[in-house]
Order: sequence, then C-alpha cells, then structure tokens
Amino acid sequence: MIDAAALLEGAVLLSLTLLCLSFILTVIRVVRGPTLPDRILALDMLVATAIGFIAVIGIKTGYTLYVDIAIALGLVGFLATVAFARFILARGNVRDDDFDTAETSNAEKTDG
Repeated sequence: MIDAAALLEGAVLLSLTLLCLSFILTVIRVVRGPTLPDRILALDMLVATAIGFIAVIGIKTGYTLYVDIAIALGLVGFLATVAFARFILARGNVRDDDFDTAETSNAEKTDG
C-alpha cells in the first residue's frame, strides 16, 4: 500500500515535470511568434507557469510564504498583460514581418 508521503512526492514530481514541459513549449512560442499578440499571450502563460512552480514548491516545502509570492506574481503578471494589450490596441495587429517590411520601406522613402 502507498503511504501519503510517497503519493505526495510522486504528485510533486509529476507536476514539476509537466510544468517544465509547459515552460519549454511556451518559450518556443515566445521565440517563434508569429505575431506580437501570440508572444504576449505566451509571456502571460509563462507567468502562470511560474505561479504553478511556486505553488508546487510551496506544497513540497510546507512554507505558506510561497502563496503570498504567487499572489503578488499573479497581480504583476495581470498588470503587465493589460499594459501589453493597450500597446497592441494602440499599434494594431500587425505581423512582425510586415512591421519590419514597413520600417524598411519607410527608411527607403526617407533616404531616396
């Protein structure tokens, strides 16, 4: 029969493994894009993954201080997402390649 400590240790190990996989896949989405909103959504997902890491570490160690840290990180992540959303609203939904092309054509117009 499995005791409670072994079950908790297995659950912590499984959750940390899944969080690491989620972190890696999210970093790939941040790097690949293709649009700025995709990258911002991936950064928001990184904050959620970090909150998950903090929660699992808090459960493993038994310190309740980690809950406060996770709540603070959640608030900061929410404010960052709102700020990025306002930035996108002001800029418009433009693909990064289109934005680079527009900058190049604008530079050619001013040079020529």
